[in-house]
Amino acid sequence: MTTFDALLKIRRSVRDYTDQAVPLELIKTLIDETICAPNASNEQLWRFSIVRDKEYMRRISDESKKNILATIQVDPNSPIARYEAVLRNPSFNVFYNAPCLVIISGPAERLNTQVDCALAAGYFMLAAAARGLGTCWINLGAYIEDAAMRAELGLDSQTRVVAPLILGYPKQIPSMPKRNPPRISAVIE
Repeated sequence: MTTFDALLKIRRSVRDYTDQAVPLELIKTLIDETICAPNASNEQLWRFSIVRDKEYMRRISDESKKNILATIQVDPNSPIARYEAVLRNPSFNVFYNAPCLVIISGPAERLNTQVDCALAAGYFMLAAAARGLGTCWINLGAYIEDAAMRAELGLDSQTRVVAPLILGYPKQIPSMPKRNPPRISAVIE
């Protein structure tokens, strides 16, 4: 069994996967472990959408790219504009052709949705890494506005996509990039 400190070092953002499918039962096991994450008032408002169809993932990628580019057109100074060139490339798949996508979402109107779903995403990524799987949080895949697509994914108009996570068997685990020392703003004793 991997120690927790070792697990923290092997959990990397993976963008290159084998074609091997991740079994649905394993994905459900990861989600069962994910819901152990802390959340506000123990309301457990998160929801999970699983996509194992690579063509459907490509459609979600195209939908997100279209919507991000529309945002950039309205505001060329938007921080997301730095991705414009790659998003205009028709062959670029924001999900890097991974074999699986798990979308963590929750109620848009709730103040804690972002934090609760982010905590769940962290648990999911660690649970996957413990089994030799790779993950990457792909925020570029969160821009799903098409009502029919949202409905197919179980996302009604009141649901906010927080964490689109790709999942698969990595071709390799990237090494950890250099980390800056922590910035401790204050210590009050």
